[in-house]
Amino acid sequence: MAMTLKDFVAEHPVDRERVDAHKERMLAEVRAYRLRELREQAGLTQQQLADRIGVSQRQVSKIEHGDIDNAKVGTIRGYLEAVGGGLTLEYVSGDERVQVA
Repeated sequence: MAMTLKDFVAEHPVDRERVDAHKERMLAEVRAYRLRELREQAGLTQQQLADRIGVSQRQVSKIEHGDIDNAKVGTIRGYLEAVGGGLTLEYVSGDERVQVA
């Protein structure tokens, strides 16, 4: 007899922490890929963008590979301005939103 989905889930419980961690990694990869797309649409190489914002090409590469948490806000702002956009920072708590920068 075939196993039902209910039986399978009972035998293989979901580890929510693991699922949430994987989800966050995936979202970081999507954000990083989108940054690369924006740079390419602006017609810039990593080196050209790095020169414009005063960081190393390696730093641009790290940002485009999802290492955003370790980048300075000014670097991210410079990156986004160099590709034609801007950066907005918000404080969010429940329904309250306050634009910081």
